Amino acid sequence: MNRTALAFRRASLCLVFLVAMPVSAEENAVVSPATIESHVVSNFRIGSSERRFGELEFVGGLEMTSASSDFGGLSAFRYLDSGKKFLGITDTGFWYAGTMQRDEEGRPASISSFRLAPIQSEEGVPVEGKWNSDAEGMSVYGNTVTVSFERIHRIAEYVLDLENFASTPKNVPLPIPRDELRNNRGIETIAYSPASSPLHGGRIAVTEKSINKAGDMFAAVLEGPEKGIFFVKRRDDFDVSDGDFLPDGDLLLLERRFSIASGVVLRIRRIPAASIKPGATVDGEFILQADMRNQIDNMEGLDVWQTADGSTRLSLVSDDNHSILQRNLYLEFRFAE
Repeated sequence: MNRTALAFRRASLCLVFLVAMPVSAEENAVVSPATIESHVVSNFRIGSSERRFGELEFVGGLEMTSASSDFGGLSAFRYLDSGKKFLGITDTGFWYAGTMQRDEEGRPASISSFRLAPIQSEEGVPVEGKWNSDAEGMSVYGNTVTVSFERIHRIAEYVLDLENFASTPKNVPLPIPRDELRNNRGIETIAYSPASSPLHGGRIAVTEKSINKAGDMFAAVLEGPEKGIFFVKRRDDFDVSDGDFLPDGDLLLLERRFSIASGVVLRIRRIPAASIKPGATVDGEFILQADMRNQIDNMEGLDVWQTADGSTRLSLVSDDNHSILQRNLYLEFRFAE
């Protein structure tokens, strides 16, 4: 073999080797910074300066847009501190993270350090296809992020990684029989209960519209003394889109309904902590109800958090479905004293 042929063979072998080399999760988890343009939402009721809505006071909000084609479809949102750094997921298979900037009075003003990265599969490659990437519920405790997916129903744990977003999933046993989960109405809510609550820190999962014979929604406690399936009373054709716990252990559920006649309607229901038990059907009072007279859209995510001074706040985000007819909104409320 002459030198030219030998050199060509060596180069070919190197090329084959490089192509065949496995790609690390860090290389697959491409983090993409994005600029978020924010328009301040000063009033919740359109055309009114009213601040008080039931038990809640409106703090402020943002209408968000971006040139990034991956921005949108926001399905869950959680602050990692007292109203600054946040983490979320989209129903197209992305993590998103950033920092909320606030004005002198502590109201939302803009978003900085925003970035997106694909959620990784068990093989360390981005999840692909709507059936596999439809992330809906998310909650964070310490360094563990729990995410629920529908269509291909599953619950997975990830290690919190705000730098590379390269964590691969560790699947958690489904707490609800798979054949009871509807394709596009599966587990929409994942939330950690407070350690001091009757659920002793156990996670709960609530479905959007997977219903039993009585027409009520399947839900479950994943661990702890009250582990097991329970049900959420379905009222007025509303579907659950997210939820989180108050410091006292009561569960807040974000619900929505859409019709051509009324447009989008939302409400937030408060479920007493002591009522969540295996086999129970739980219900509660509504602490907020809103329709198209208010600054709402397809509200998908809910987060309960506390400020440095101990006051409790509630944040909502909307899913625009990547449609020019819908908006990405962030809304923030304070529980009235």
